[in-house]
Amino acid sequence: MLPVTERTTPDDALMRALYEEHAGPLLAFVLRLVAGDRHRAEDVVQETLLRAWRNADQLRSTGGSLRPWLVTVARRIVIDGHRGRRARPQEVDATPLHAVPAADEIDRALRMMTISDALADLTDAHREALVETYFKGRTVNEAAEVLRVPPGTVRSRVFYALRALRLSLEERGVTA
Repeated sequence: MLPVTERTTPDDALMRALYEEHAGPLLAFVLRLVAGDRHRAEDVVQETLLRAWRNADQLRSTGGSLRPWLVTVARRIVIDGHRGRRARPQEVDATPLHAVPAADEIDRALRMMTISDALADLTDAHREALVETYFKGRTVNEAAEVLRVPPGTVRSRVFYALRALRLSLEERGVTA
C-alpha cells in the first residue's frame, strides 16, 4: 500500500489548501447566514468545498484569491436551502397523532354505534334472541333454555329480529 503522500493528486492538494486557508472564515460567514445553526453551517461549508473540488480545473486557472468564489457559492447554497424549505409545507410534530385512533378503530366504533342503535329499535324478546344466538354463540336449544321458551319460538324470534334489524340498518343508510 502506498503512503498517502504518494497517492495525492493535484486536486487533493488544492482541496487541502482550500480547506486550510478558507474553511474557518467560511464557516464563520455561513454561521451568520444560518442564524448560528452550526450543523447547517458545516453542511453548507462541506457542500461549498465539494463544489470547489468538482470545479478544480476552473479554479486553478483563475488568478488571485478563491474566497470571493467560495463565499458566493456558500451564500447561494444557503439561499437555495431557505427557498426549498419555504416551498415545502412546514413539518409538524407527529406525536399528538399517536393519541388519535386509527381509521379502522373509528370505522369499527361507528359501525358498533349504528348496530347498537338498530338493536335498540327491536323488541326486548327479539333482541334477547339475537344476543343469545349471535352474540353469545349459543345454539337455538341452548338459547331456548336460557330464555325459557320453546326452540321454535327462538327460531321465529331470530328470523323476525334479523328482518327488523336489516330494515332498521337500511333506514340508517347501511347496506349489505
